[in-house]
Amino acid sequence: MTKTPDIAAMMKDVMGAFPVDTTALNDAFKTTATLNEKLSGVALTAAEKSAEISSKWQKETLSKLAEMSKAKTEPADYAKAMTDFTSASAEVAAEHMAAFAEIAKSVQMDTVELMMAAGKDMSEEATAAVQKATAEATKATKKATAK
Repeated sequence: MTKTPDIAAMMKDVMGAFPVDTTALNDAFKTTATLNEKLSGVALTAAEKSAEISSKWQKETLSKLAEMSKAKTEPADYAKAMTDFTSASAEVAAEHMAAFAEIAKSVQMDTVELMMAAGKDMSEEATAAVQKATAEATKATKKATAK
């Protein structure tokens, strides 16, 4: 009679011949965590600057509203006050929108730089991991075929 091969033993031998190295996964996790930290820093800095601009814009608008809401002696002065407020508001809006655009531009540039650096790091780590795995697999294959 023929003996049935023990699949479990064969799989154990195969898995033992090709050990798994988790350092590549650990390095990838650390790289990703570092990237996330840097991206969060960029986002938080942008949020802080945006909040400062919004606060300044609001204060300027409120001060102009206070000026506009003062009692006037002539009815035409109310129309002039409204025209002045509208005109000043348009100027301030343009200035602040330009400031928001600068923040967005800065965030975009910082993000692109971080992604390029992370891509380079991950590519180098992947290349090193593949070379190491190839060397270990070749060594294990030679060892297995030598038996």
